[in-house]
Amino acid sequence: MNEVYILTGLRHPNLVSLYGCTSRHSRELLLVYEYVENGTVADHLHGECAKPGALPWHIRLDIAIETASALKYLHASDIIHRDVKTNNILLDNYFHVKVADFGLSRLFPTDVTHVSTAPQGTPGYVDPEYHQCYQLTSKSDVFSFGVVLTELISSKPAVDIMRHRHEINLWNMAINKIQNRALHELVDPSLEFETDEKVRKKISLVAEVAFQCLQNEKDMRPTMAQVFEALVGIQNEEYKKEKGEEIEMEAAEDEGGLLKSTAVPHSPDSVMIKWVSNGSSSTTTTTPSF
Repeated sequence: MNEVYILTGLRHPNLVSLYGCTSRHSRELLLVYEYVENGTVADHLHGECAKPGALPWHIRLDIAIETASALKYLHASDIIHRDVKTNNILLDNYFHVKVADFGLSRLFPTDVTHVSTAPQGTPGYVDPEYHQCYQLTSKSDVFSFGVVLTELISSKPAVDIMRHRHEINLWNMAINKIQNRALHELVDPSLEFETDEKVRKKISLVAEVAFQCLQNEKDMRPTMAQVFEALVGIQNEEYKKEKGEEIEMEAAEDEGGLLKSTAVPHSPDSVMIKWVSNGSSSTTTTTPSF
């Protein structure tokens, strides 16, 4: 019934539509959803539909943006999905996104900073701070979305016990590769990262967004609205510097070993330094250095 209650009032092109359900007096509650025919993002990245080159970068970036749009809408409606993963992102025949599975979702009271609840979700996607402190916030979805971005970049599953023990969790692998300036070791070779300069630039910037989302401390992560804005800016190539402008990237390590930018951005449209929009105030966050 939780899923029915949440979905009843939601309308968004990138959320799966609930058409109806059986009576609450029925022996079993059956939900009827719209049919989304092209499987999941997981299927196309590393599942039964995965083929080298079959999911080019521009489609992957579209998937990221549409998923971010859906999550932004949920958070604006005071709903936390709590199980964001590529298996819950459905695709139609045109590769448009339908975010699904609201069985673990929670309505988030507007007058609190977090909800204290036992951690739930899928291994490899669960916010480590939520797992440790039992405090659920919208930033828990942001962390999970960071894992989704990493999957879109790498075509690797979120968890793989056949990988090295320090890389079983994809998010840990991604952080290490980005910090060590080894992004090329993470990226799916079929994406032409090494040969197409424009693709390389966009993937590097999306990797930065993923890095921001995967920060251990929730307060260091952006909101989904900021993530959406950044991804749209990357797609539209709004990250370019003005002529003659230089952006200094001085990297220092904080106590957690994460790279921290000490430079001040020259453009409010930049996603290279801080999470700043044209209508927002500046706030310092961590950033990788590519």
